[in-house]
Amino acid sequence: MSVDVGAVPVQKAKNFPLYRTVAGFVRDPLRQLERISTEGDGRLIRLDLGASHPYLVTHPDHIQQVLRRESEIFQRDGVFWRPLRELMGDSILSEGAEWEHSKRVLQPVFTTRNVNRLTGLMAEAINDAVGKLEEPARAGRPIDVLPEMSRIVNETVIKVLFGDKISPVEANKLIPTFDQIATSISVRFLLPFLPRVLPMPGDRAFKDAVQVMDEVLFELVARYRENPGDGSDIFTALCQARTEDGAPPDDKWIRDNLLAMFATSTETTTLALTWLWPLLHDHPDVLDRLVGEIEDVVGDEPVRPDHLPRLPYVSQVVQELLRLYPVGWMFPRMATAPTILGGVHIEPGDPVLISPFLTHRLESVWDRPLEFDPERFTEENSRKRHRYAYFPFGGGPHQCIGRHVFDVEARMILTSILSRFRPALSDAIPAMPRIGATLRPRESMEMTLTPVGRDA
Repeated sequence: MSVDVGAVPVQKAKNFPLYRTVAGFVRDPLRQLERISTEGDGRLIRLDLGASHPYLVTHPDHIQQVLRRESEIFQRDGVFWRPLRELMGDSILSEGAEWEHSKRVLQPVFTTRNVNRLTGLMAEAINDAVGKLEEPARAGRPIDVLPEMSRIVNETVIKVLFGDKISPVEANKLIPTFDQIATSISVRFLLPFLPRVLPMPGDRAFKDAVQVMDEVLFELVARYRENPGDGSDIFTALCQARTEDGAPPDDKWIRDNLLAMFATSTETTTLALTWLWPLLHDHPDVLDRLVGEIEDVVGDEPVRPDHLPRLPYVSQVVQELLRLYPVGWMFPRMATAPTILGGVHIEPGDPVLISPFLTHRLESVWDRPLEFDPERFTEENSRKRHRYAYFPFGGGPHQCIGRHVFDVEARMILTSILSRFRPALSDAIPAMPRIGATLRPRESMEMTLTPVGRDA
């Protein structure tokens, strides 16, 4: 239920001046933001970052107002959206007419009907990709978790969503390039108001990565735009698109959307599955229950789409995983008209920051918010919750169009791995991730897999 802003008395936001926060932001910006969010406890917060004074919005009522009820006022614009805008251009991650056009073109790929049609192909790709873990598992050789999760996800996404049009050679260029972009953009993402003429750590690595990525993507556009095929994949949809006057789109528009869709369709699932293993390492009771459910339903068979409705605990684990570690951890917006938010006057041009990571960890919203507890997502418990207490994929008109693909893909990968192997993480890793465009582990993690069932 939305808050009636007209009935809220006008007040001031809780202010956090620079002298109180600068040391914490220098040491650990994400932990400092969590401290500020906890102290604010749902109130609208004004951050003093020196050159910028954004509002931090964490209460579900206020989030609903920004993302849904007044989404036309709070737009993807402003200084905090600038790094993503510069990278993704006029794509599905833009605003206004450009966003509407991209969404209209791409939406058919992500309809429930098309996703259901593709799940068989997805299961086949996942089982093949997970099967490649058998060799290190039999040899007792630990795997590096993030690269292996990335490999499984990318092999699946390339085959299913991109019509197998990206070759292994091209994928081997794109994947590390995206990793480099995600890490090198972190300073600009945190301090977007700093002028470009001022060199910052990561600028050179970011520029080099974008150059490699553009070489690969523009070559793919040149190869497929005249003859993309007749499939229902992203390549085909983009290359067959037409502008409002019936003309074919330019190469830059196709490149922008290819980049946006490749990044969002691979990064979210890869990082979510990477965070899964340390959580299961710390919660063996959850792992035991997962394994029991998967053994009962899947047994020694390859995972299939028809297994998923009979795996409710797998779904609960994935949802709780995204509560603690939402990959899209920050949604910047800018007010384009005056309004009242949480009793506070918002003026045009004011930047607003929304963070699922922070809202998902508020004690006033969640009981025991830092504990990993998949029971939160039983049907009964989910019905009691505010619609915007949990929003890992955003909300309103800009809600991620690929959320259903993620849900199916993540559950299938988790199920396929645990039906064939038992994981053992080499070491526990720090619970707080490294901040940037996405939330990544601070350190690499290794995991040993013991074959079971047909792989034993």
